[in-house]
Amino acid sequence: MIVCVAEKPSVGAYIANVLGAKQRKDGYFEGNGYQVTWTFGHLCALLDPQEYSEQWKAWSLGSLPMIPPRFSIKVQGDEGVHKQFNIIKSLITQADEVINCGDAGQEGELIQRWVYQQAGCACPVKRLWVNSLTEEAIRDGFQQLKDQSEYQHLYEAGLMRAIGDWLLGMNATRAYTIRYARGTGKDRQVLSVGRVQTPTLALVVKRQAEIENFVPRTYWELKTEYRSTLFNAQIPVEDGEYAITSEEQGQALVDSIKDLPLTITSVEKKKGLEYAPKLYDLTSLQVDCNKKFSYSAEQTLQLIQSLYEKRVTTYPRVDTTYLSDDLYPKVPNTLAGIKDYFPQVQPLLGLKADGKKSAESLPKSKKVFDNSKVTDHHAIIPTGQRPEGLTAEEKKVYDLVALHFIAAFYPECEVSNTTVLAKAGEIDFKVTGREVLKQGWRAVFEKEEPETQDTPDTPENQEELVKSLPTFTKGESGPHIPQLKEKTTTPPKYYTEATLLRAMETAGKTVEDEELRDAMKENGIGRPSTRAAIIEKLYQRKYIQKQGKSLRATDVGIDLIHTIVSPLLKSAELTGLWEKKLREIERGDYTAQQFLDELKDMTSSVVRDVKTNKAGMLCPVCRKGLIIRGKTRYGCSRWREGCTYAAPFDN
Repeated sequence: MIVCVAEKPSVGAYIANVLGAKQRKDGYFEGNGYQVTWTFGHLCALLDPQEYSEQWKAWSLGSLPMIPPRFSIKVQGDEGVHKQFNIIKSLITQADEVINCGDAGQEGELIQRWVYQQAGCACPVKRLWVNSLTEEAIRDGFQQLKDQSEYQHLYEAGLMRAIGDWLLGMNATRAYTIRYARGTGKDRQVLSVGRVQTPTLALVVKRQAEIENFVPRTYWELKTEYRSTLFNAQIPVEDGEYAITSEEQGQALVDSIKDLPLTITSVEKKKGLEYAPKLYDLTSLQVDCNKKFSYSAEQTLQLIQSLYEKRVTTYPRVDTTYLSDDLYPKVPNTLAGIKDYFPQVQPLLGLKADGKKSAESLPKSKKVFDNSKVTDHHAIIPTGQRPEGLTAEEKKVYDLVALHFIAAFYPECEVSNTTVLAKAGEIDFKVTGREVLKQGWRAVFEKEEPETQDTPDTPENQEELVKSLPTFTKGESGPHIPQLKEKTTTPPKYYTEATLLRAMETAGKTVEDEELRDAMKENGIGRPSTRAAIIEKLYQRKYIQKQGKSLRATDVGIDLIHTIVSPLLKSAELTGLWEKKLREIERGDYTAQQFLDELKDMTSSVVRDVKTNKAGMLCPVCRKGLIIRGKTRYGCSRWREGCTYAAPFDN
């Protein structure tokens, strides 16, 4: 008998139906030589500290760091979970072969491997790897099963992620709670510290501090109106400075040109192409859904996961915006499957994916199809199944995915970019304009403006882009009206979930260029599939909160970041480097043992930092003041009230 283990009951039911396993049993389907069962998410987990050692049951600095000589797992959950595990175990122990039908990613691989290990699986294991849950995809997947050993590096990366989160989370949380948390016993507040959540919180706290400490500066802009068009003065400035820093300076410039004509010195027109927005990966979909619909990252993940399980979109937990070449011949059928729901498909009907350069061929752009940018999964696209029975929220997300897919096969948008230079006295002026000549893919979005790139956080001092300009001729001149406008610099914006997701993707660096952002994804904080959960944890632990769309760090969150003495725990860049190493393990370019050794060293370093730093902890004498650092000794902040606590640095 062949036993298939799916990630959840609904997926198990799809697979059983395709395989012809029609007979429903308790916890599985059977038929046609198959038994199809399922897990309930994380059936197994690493042991808790006290399950490794009795001395780790009590929270004490002396017992840290906790580094088990060997990590072990257990079945976790309620009675229903244990019952399902026992069903899986019973089936596996009698199986001739097991097929891993779990979620096709790092986390899914780990979940399944742990279940097989805990169940004592001794038979051969194959791997089903699919990009969608359509019948065609499942049948194709079963024709291309691979041996489990080919996914060993994927499992090792998932295992190291779990161990890393355990080592740092358990040790750092205990260390900081014991040393710095207020209260005692059951009333003591737990200071939750994590490998990914803490640097993410640090980003929010840092941005908030920048805003609160921002000192506005006043500057002036010189513009002039000529033929109902506003030209911008081009005055050279040094980096970080403004051209006009006083009203007197600005007025002197106005006076120097107000009676002189403005002369057009150059008119340059260039035709250009605007490419369709990229297909979606999970992060870009979460960003757009937050901007357009105010959906949280977690809400978007749940919606796109539901669409995947309803078989209308492909696998969602992806970090690429490209398709593999083998999907190109399937595009016409996918488009035909959704034509009744999107009139924008009509111009594409009849076009064939034959690879020929003809009017009847679908375009095949390197900006869409690129095997080098696709590893385990491709971008999120429609499957071509009829999108029926969707909720209102699901339909909004589905429409975004479908419209981006349709737009990818439309012609480029043709534009004309015009730059006009002018001069009045010694001052140069400039205005730029853009005119859409042919809509191309923009017609797909009708009145809605698609998101093609993120809006920068600090838009001041950028040149204004006029949509259309009058016809100017080089050499013409005439009277103009100079204008001096007072401006004030503005602080950076608070993070929203959309901008925080982007910051996590690039380890805190502000990156507007899409290509550069793609190149930095390996160094991002967390993975696309985990970022939403990290943000949710920060909400649940009351470290951040929403005010409108803005994310604000709470006093508890701010205090935690200020309390943490180890820069390793707060650095988005260092955490991003860890993520890069996990990806290298997945590719076989870095060993799990090397990573584990680094984890152990880092954990010991974090604990050592806490043990040797007394500043900020509650005074052990009066239990009211906080320990502060002097030149050679630590002391209580209530020393003026008579507290006698004092200790040298080496104590």
